Amino acid sequence: GIALSGVIVWGIVIAIVAILAIRVLPEVMDYYKIRQAVKAVAAEGSGKTVSDLRQAFSRYAEVEHIQTLSAADLDIFKEDNKVVIAFSYEKRIPLVANVSLLIDFRGSSTGSGSAQ
Repeated sequence: GIALSGVIVWGIVIAIVAILAIRVLPEVMDYYKIRQAVKAVAAEGSGKTVSDLRQAFSRYAEVEHIQTLSAADLDIFKEDNKVVIAFSYEKRIPLVANVSLLIDFRGSSTGSGSAQ
């Protein structure tokens, strides 16, 4: 059988993992919404100006309820005659008391972005 101390230890481990998942999951989902919006804007971006691309991202952000990143935070440039939209931001997630988790999110329309 399992001793009471073993059950308590496993309960604590499961609680810590659950707290991390509950706090981190919304931020990761927001990152994927931003990445999807950036890729959609870049896909329709040929022949458009930078301000047009920023306005298009703002419309996507309004529909998807993205408040983490604004259109002014995007880096827009051309590479090999393709529009590339890149972004990066940090998110600090408070966990317990003065302990927090810092996640550095970055991505681009070329698919070279990653959550770190």
